[in-house]
Amino acid sequence: MNLTEKVEEALETIRPYLIADGGDVAIEEITAKNVVRLKLLGNCGSCKMSVMTMKAGIEQAIMKAVPQITAVEAINLTESV
Repeated sequence: MNLTEKVEEALETIRPYLIADGGDVAIEEITAKNVVRLKLLGNCGSCKMSVMTMKAGIEQAIMKAVPQITAVEAINLTESV
């Protein structure tokens, strides 16, 4: 299983919660330095809680499941909370 598949598998564990709130997340890229770049979709892109969801939920799930990942960032997350 490659890195993208492992990250996708980790996202599947939290995706139902995102979808329940009208949002989702997609892998944009995994850089050479093992940084996962995500795009927040639907309500996740504009929700005031997105920063917290990103740090406490998405980032934790990925880094716990895929230790090779060094960081997780959202390319369209505005931190104007």
